[in-house]
Amino acid sequence: MSSATLLTATPSYRLGEYHAFDSADTAFLYLVPSGAIFALDRLGKEILDRVAGGSLSRPELVEALLDCGYEQRQVQSALQEFEHAEVLQYGERHTEPAAVPERTFPLQRIVLNVTNQCNLACTYCYEYSADKISKTDGKPKYMDQQVAESAIDMLIQESELRPKIHVTFFGGETLLNFPLLRSSVGYAKRRSAEVGKHVDFSLTTNATLLNEEVIDFLSSNRVGVTVSIDGDRELNDRMRVFHDGRGTYDTMLPKIKLLLQRHRTNSIGARVTLSSGVSHVRRIYEHLTGEVGFDSVGFSPATANPSRLYHIGPQKMESILGGFEELAWEYRDHAVSGKQHGFTNASDTLKELHSGISKAYSCGAGLGLLGVGTAGDINLCHRFVDSPVGKMGHVNHGGIDHTARRAFLETHHLGARYDCHTCWARPVCAGGCYHEAFIHYGDTSAANLHYCDWIRGWNDLCLRIYGEISVRNPVFLDRFSDN
Repeated sequence: MSSATLLTATPSYRLGEYHAFDSADTAFLYLVPSGAIFALDRLGKEILDRVAGGSLSRPELVEALLDCGYEQRQVQSALQEFEHAEVLQYGERHTEPAAVPERTFPLQRIVLNVTNQCNLACTYCYEYSADKISKTDGKPKYMDQQVAESAIDMLIQESELRPKIHVTFFGGETLLNFPLLRSSVGYAKRRSAEVGKHVDFSLTTNATLLNEEVIDFLSSNRVGVTVSIDGDRELNDRMRVFHDGRGTYDTMLPKIKLLLQRHRTNSIGARVTLSSGVSHVRRIYEHLTGEVGFDSVGFSPATANPSRLYHIGPQKMESILGGFEELAWEYRDHAVSGKQHGFTNASDTLKELHSGISKAYSCGAGLGLLGVGTAGDINLCHRFVDSPVGKMGHVNHGGIDHTARRAFLETHHLGARYDCHTCWARPVCAGGCYHEAFIHYGDTSAANLHYCDWIRGWNDLCLRIYGEISVRNPVFLDRFSDN
């Protein structure tokens, strides 16, 4: 058999699936679905250009590269690395569906909705607005100690061999049930110590009920705090109001400053809900960090049916992405100089990219996280608590319904979200929020198609920033490996 026949019989290379981007005068590849990031040298770019330009077998490609002056050892090593990373593949392209976990996934976090009551009447709130899906009729307004302890016992039991677990307190307004929060922290600590586990705590609050007693308790117990606030007085008070219509900013501000002054044992961050009337990303960030004193600020669009007045349309979303981009490049500047920046949307995405995350599910809901309502009902997450959607048992009546949980995992993994199979951003998105999908499409398993372009644009931006940091100050990225 001639060498020509051998060359003809050898299968041709094809390019694998990846997203190419350039940063700091360097070409990079973001590999899909593995989530790995490759920096390309001159040989790497030559290989990809030649495979993209025509049908080449491995022997043909090696011969062409040797003719260009590359060494045999160098070429073979590069090809072996590209084949292993699936940058170069053989045969027809096909998408491997994400695998469903082979066994029940150990629980890591519960969110205790300690009350379904709130002292505010925020226009966009998913718990009380026109998009409300929870059914609280006949349910207690406040969780009692027995339900909270049963939920904590369930968390410990279902966490299996996990050495660390987490309890998040949520509402309504969480601090309306501060006595339960205080006793539950003590109970969780005692029970965790008995079985050799470490437990952490966090809560979300509107800050209006903070006082020295509450703050000192949170500080002494290392409770992480997320404060819901939408910027300065004018912007915050457009949506975040008391039931009588009064704005909340003037009540919140001195309490937040007291919190920042007295609580130094865990993270305290601001969470901003963006809406059609509150989309001023730069202005909000500068106010909350510069004037109020937060070290970290995160932004999230309001979850709303497109018919709502506060829904963010495509044009406004483009403006928001522009604000995100401005802050993200500022984050880059800080990182290159070795300084921390408080834009948590950027740091969270960069951490996921650095870890090479490739999600089978868009978040931990139903997987390592479950929500518990005031009566003890178990749901997919805190956004579905007391809703007929995503029910997964009861803490006093059999605990987790593993049949329901398994059915959810089988129908909501990335492999079942067919609209996502050709999207390069799927390793970090996996289709988007289940609650967002239900509000928009009436189906928790639907992909968040209304955000696809936004998600791709944001992840491309973060990849370029990651690439530049990796070239100009790679040591900065070590902080993403610490936890």
